[in-house]
Amino acid sequence: MKLNKFVILLGVAVVAGLAFIMSTEKASEKVAVIADDKKLKVGFVYLTTPGDHGWTYAHEVGRQDVIKHFGDNVETTFVENVPEGPDATRVIRDLAKQGNDIIFTTSFGYMDPTLKVANEFPEVKFDHITGYKRAPNMATGNIRFYEGRYVQGVVAGLMTKSNKIGYIASFPIPEVIQGINAFGLGLRSVNRDAEVSVIWVNTWYDPVKESDAAKVHIAEGADILAQHTDSPAMLQTAEKAGVYGFGQSSDMKTFAPKAQLFSSVNNWGPYYVSQVQALMDGTWTTGNGPDHWAGNTWAGMADDFLVLTKFENMPADVAAAAQKAADDIKSGTNKIFTGPIRDNTGVEKVPAGKTLNDGELFTTLDYYVEGVKGKIPG
Repeated sequence: MKLNKFVILLGVAVVAGLAFIMSTEKASEKVAVIADDKKLKVGFVYLTTPGDHGWTYAHEVGRQDVIKHFGDNVETTFVENVPEGPDATRVIRDLAKQGNDIIFTTSFGYMDPTLKVANEFPEVKFDHITGYKRAPNMATGNIRFYEGRYVQGVVAGLMTKSNKIGYIASFPIPEVIQGINAFGLGLRSVNRDAEVSVIWVNTWYDPVKESDAAKVHIAEGADILAQHTDSPAMLQTAEKAGVYGFGQSSDMKTFAPKAQLFSSVNNWGPYYVSQVQALMDGTWTTGNGPDHWAGNTWAGMADDFLVLTKFENMPADVAAAAQKAADDIKSGTNKIFTGPIRDNTGVEKVPAGKTLNDGELFTTLDYYVEGVKGKIPG
């Protein structure tokens, strides 16, 4: 959902001062036994058709993991091509009326519709993906997408010959801004001369817009492309032009085998399995702890929620640098958003020794870091 500056700042105000908690608990291998006449009903709301690539496809793989794990103990349903906005409210409400015990809504723009329906159906559990608002029966889950984008930045900085990187962005919401800045930090960690140019396409999935944006970047001299959009159109355009790029959400190698350097793959299965298991066990919660914001699961590469595909189309030394960057993130050696961090005007935003906590990553990144050109749209 396209958000203007006011809405983003409103969201900032809502969550300011709150901290997130990253759940590192692996999905249980057991399957709770439930009565033969009572299958747990699980609903999913999808932004697009699952297809064979991208954001929704990754969620569909997660749903299939739930089926494989729990077998006849669950019954799953999904509704595809649900726009972010009022129509989402209707779809989520219909799933609640159909008797689903838990409903996963899988895009940031479903946040307010999910909250509205959660308040209407207090006996149903709701799990919103990538948002921050909660209710007694509404939890949230997310992947640290920015970790993969830091590694992308390292590879881009070492691979570029023009020192011009093109980035295609969807909407100016926290998760997208985190990714752009993490990419910039990775880039500048290995190449102080490279710069990132961002084109905002204001869509999650539009192959034509994504391809057109890629063409603009290439025409301006970019020889490496990155994206926070959902189709392989950028990579296909890159391959035709003889430049390189990164896949998004799922492995996109088959669409552009000569252009893909690697893909950041969203692995939702462990999250969905663990949440369904918790509901079966009676331990599902949104939490009320005084020292953390429970009910939110935010995990990344260390927990296999984010998986990087094989490093390809790059020299061995670049692949080794990418692997080290990934290993350092997994081990916690590199926390990415640790100061000193300056914005692209040279103003220090994060002092040396300070690491932005999870809440601050959602509320304070209203700027581009060094190496990223321009300003975040208002």
